[in-house]
Amino acid sequence: MPEVVLEARSLSCGYDGNAVVHELDLVVQAGEMVALLGANGAGKSTTLSSLAGVIPPIGGSVDLFGSPAQGGLHRRVRSGLGFLKESSSVFPSLTVAQNLALGRGDAERVYEIAPILRGIERRAGGVLSGGQQRILGVARALAAEPRVLLVDELSLGLAPLITAQLLQLLREHADRGTAILFVEQNAATALSVADRGVVLRRGRKVVDAPTAELRPRLDDLHDLYFGIER
Repeated sequence: MPEVVLEARSLSCGYDGNAVVHELDLVVQAGEMVALLGANGAGKSTTLSSLAGVIPPIGGSVDLFGSPAQGGLHRRVRSGLGFLKESSSVFPSLTVAQNLALGRGDAERVYEIAPILRGIERRAGGVLSGGQQRILGVARALAAEPRVLLVDELSLGLAPLITAQLLQLLREHADRGTAILFVEQNAATALSVADRGVVLRRGRKVVDAPTAELRPRLDDLHDLYFGIER
């Protein structure tokens, strides 16, 4: 049976003591790619931030690699967690090479993951296209070989072709054993690569099922996003 690397039990989280996500149960196994779906404001990014240790839980608990998650983001990263925020995570004033030097992985491994970055090592991060910035951020995160990677809004502002390439990169690493939990607005895009889909609506989990069960139900999932009853 695959190892459970990330588990939330009755997790409630939010800001200033006000819960945005309520009593969430969620399990991600090694080698599994899980899509976290839902409308804007459903609590997806808040969930990732709490799992990563950026914001403390209001209630419930988070286990990382079979033990209670300790400390904030930096401590969890050192233990094997990766977290890619909605932004590109690229320092605009630093060159590509300098950005890579700040990562936890080997720079040469980044170029193996994303050959498109070869030849632009001296280019400032701020002048890269949005797609190049996102590729840099994803490749740098994967080069660190995290045991579990949390990815927020991978496709935001990107062309469909770049999104497809990045999702395929994540899929390949999941197939090698990395657990991946990613937020995606487009259910069809997410379910084309994920093993399982979890839908949040108004901060509560309403669906958790294998993608084989969810792909034929895309219209129903859209209705679930917005609380529409047929």
